Amino acid sequence: MIEVSGGKSVNFSIPDILEPDIPDYSCSITSFGAVGDGMTVNTEAIRQAVDACVKAGGGTVVIPAGMWLTGPIRLESRIRLHTERGAVILFSSRKEDYPLIETQWEGNRAVRCMPPIYGERLRHVAVTGEGLFDGNGDAWRPVKRFKMTAKRWAELIRSGGAVDEAGEIWWPEEAALQGASAVRELDRRGAPAGEYEPYKRFLRPVLLGLYECSHVLLSGPTFQNSPAWNLHLWGCEHVTLRSAHIRNPWYAQNGDGLDLESCRYALVEDCTFDVGDDAICMKSGKNEQGRMLGKPVQDVIIRGCTVYHGHGGFVVGSEMSGGARNMLVEDCVFIGTDIGLRFKSTRGRGGVVENIVIRNIRMKEIEGAAISFNLYYGISGEDGELEAVPVTEETPEFRNIAIEDTVCIGAQRAVELIGLPERPLHHMEFKNVKLSSEQGVFCRYAEDIVFEDLEIRVETGPKWMISHCDRISR
Repeated sequence: MIEVSGGKSVNFSIPDILEPDIPDYSCSITSFGAVGDGMTVNTEAIRQAVDACVKAGGGTVVIPAGMWLTGPIRLESRIRLHTERGAVILFSSRKEDYPLIETQWEGNRAVRCMPPIYGERLRHVAVTGEGLFDGNGDAWRPVKRFKMTAKRWAELIRSGGAVDEAGEIWWPEEAALQGASAVRELDRRGAPAGEYEPYKRFLRPVLLGLYECSHVLLSGPTFQNSPAWNLHLWGCEHVTLRSAHIRNPWYAQNGDGLDLESCRYALVEDCTFDVGDDAICMKSGKNEQGRMLGKPVQDVIIRGCTVYHGHGGFVVGSEMSGGARNMLVEDCVFIGTDIGLRFKSTRGRGGVVENIVIRNIRMKEIEGAAISFNLYYGISGEDGELEAVPVTEETPEFRNIAIEDTVCIGAQRAVELIGLPERPLHHMEFKNVKLSSEQGVFCRYAEDIVFEDLEIRVETGPKWMISHCDRISR
């Protein structure tokens, strides 16, 4: 049990996080005919190696040095997938290799293509070693024109694919472009999975998807170039992510690094992230589905991680309708992220985010706010008046959060606290925080906020911009 305390009133405990127990048996994929030449498809050989370990009661599937082309790898309980140094696992770009499954996507039930690394309702499972998993994401992902230089955009157009009517989004295939509207209609009427088959080129998978698993270890490998999110764990318990490298191109659409969704008892330590969307992200479902499921993301420790690029370094939301609580984030470095510490939600989500302690964070060259709490996510005009509406189960709440001993050198804004008029942000403490930025602290619809030993150096304008707030201590 780990006891956590922050500020004057944020206190909670996190149970010990347990790692998997894998039997000693092992076998190499080469024993089943795998060839590491980058051209031979090894899907069947890897499946046979996994099956052999399952028949032995569990064990380790070894992937040695080489270039291993394969379709999706389906993990099983008490199996460790171990990659030796020099192993590159390149997942096929053939959409036919990825069957459709019912899963979770952006906070709701969805039909998507099977992840290249996949497991469901497993117990004691691990992916380890010094190898590299490449999801061949460029064969799946759309690209937005505003993210490209003119030269790079012209190269994309010449490469083939299709562009939408507005000329702003490029897709690798015409079928993927056309799938967007069709899938929205199928989702609306709750169509069975089989009706999605003609549009599977639109239904990009995450690179690694583990759902309702327990005792999970991801230690050592590089996970990169995902078709969508990189690592997605949903409804899992006792998760350890250690010394891994998570990479996506900076322009990758939905290129999140890690999404812990409705998980509990998780440790993320000594990892590096360089991704195209939020880096280390906590989620718990979206809107009514998330609230009805009621599975918060909770009891999470994040420490010793470095984020080089991402829309946010550490992020909660915006799909957090099941709630988020009991989290410790410490000793992390964020360099060049769009936002450093990012909390986001909006009307309609509901859910409570509480009991979070963040300390010893070092940030540099943050494009937006170093620290951001924004309940206007998806609502235009943060600086305009917003009329209060009745508080309901759809109203999100952020409370009992402490940020301590944190430094940022270079940001567009030091701190932004933007709540809702019907439910302001409340009971937050900032202690020994030192920030240099273009603009200072912006507070709107917040109450019971304590700033202690806060040092801000701004380039332009006032250090403090406070409106519609109560009990701000500074």
